[in-house]
Amino acid sequence: MQLGRDFVRALAQITKERGLSQEVIASSLEAALISAYKKYQGGNQDVEVHIDTENGDISICEVKHIVADVVSPDTEISLADAQAQGFVDVTEGDFIRIEKNPENFGRIAAQTARQVIIQRLKDAERQIIFEEFSDRVGDLVTGVVFKSENDQVLIRLNDRTEAILPREERIVNEKYIPGERLKFYLLDVRQTTRGPRIVVSRTHPGLLRKLLELEVPEIQEGVIEIKNIVREAGARAKVAVQTLDMNVDPVGACVGNNGARIKSISKELCGEKVDVIIWSGDPLQYIRNSLSPAKIVKIEPILEQEKAVTVFSRPDQLSLAIGKAGQNVRLAARLTGWKIDINALEPERMPTLHDIFQDIIDDSGAE
Repeated sequence: MQLGRDFVRALAQITKERGLSQEVIASSLEAALISAYKKYQGGNQDVEVHIDTENGDISICEVKHIVADVVSPDTEISLADAQAQGFVDVTEGDFIRIEKNPENFGRIAAQTARQVIIQRLKDAERQIIFEEFSDRVGDLVTGVVFKSENDQVLIRLNDRTEAILPREERIVNEKYIPGERLKFYLLDVRQTTRGPRIVVSRTHPGLLRKLLELEVPEIQEGVIEIKNIVREAGARAKVAVQTLDMNVDPVGACVGNNGARIKSISKELCGEKVDVIIWSGDPLQYIRNSLSPAKIVKIEPILEQEKAVTVFSRPDQLSLAIGKAGQNVRLAARLTGWKIDINALEPERMPTLHDIFQDIIDDSGAE
């Protein structure tokens, strides 16, 4: 039986273009033909199939056990019947292979071959995609918004790969317009029965880290180290950095000339404001830095609580220290890992004439 020259040419083209080995396709096809043959014959035969990938020839054999008393005709045969079919030098207990070429099975074989190859191509593509992206979890990827309707946002990463942008990984109020090109953090890749499921994020702190690495050469070179990042995506973020070279200003390098570097990152993140602060091994100094741009007068640890402080700022700096809806102090607390309570420190005022006369009156009354 033959699948024909067309099959051979198609097999050669597939193995060349898709990187699939002929052995993988042939073994899959052989397994499928065994199943198709059993179904065609309506029995439980022990079947062997071999495909010659050079010329498309298929050989189908039923394997039978020579026994004295045949109980299962699908898998057993008597010695007399085996000898009648030309197997002369055999004895009971041997196995023989009887070649079969059933009528009309060629059409079924061709259909099965087509189905198997299509499925193997799908499986291979899925595996290639999985292997390509599973090694890139945590990386920055660029994608084009492919579909954005109802609760579903799909991102096309390349010609054959789509990713999901779940609701919880989207920047609040950011519009995802089909055809728009954006940068994403590759959050997760897992294999499913329907192929790889790739999840990307626009809210993960790792996205801001990767954008900083991309925009600030000193971070790429290891001169500046990012110690921590916290975000309220689309609104505000804080980044703690330190320099390993005392001649390099870590904040200035990250912000760039006239704020060019940080503005570029902010634009990519839907206008998110990014505060870059200096990390310190001294917790109180770190907390002071984290509340930037507010100026802090003093910080007092709360002895009754672990990792808690009371921070005092001037009245005119209080709203800046707290931030809109508490955002600045909330991000500072997350960045440092300390509970921060902010109070206004009333300035000590000079005594007035009224105070002096009041003191004289009080002293006179006491006498």
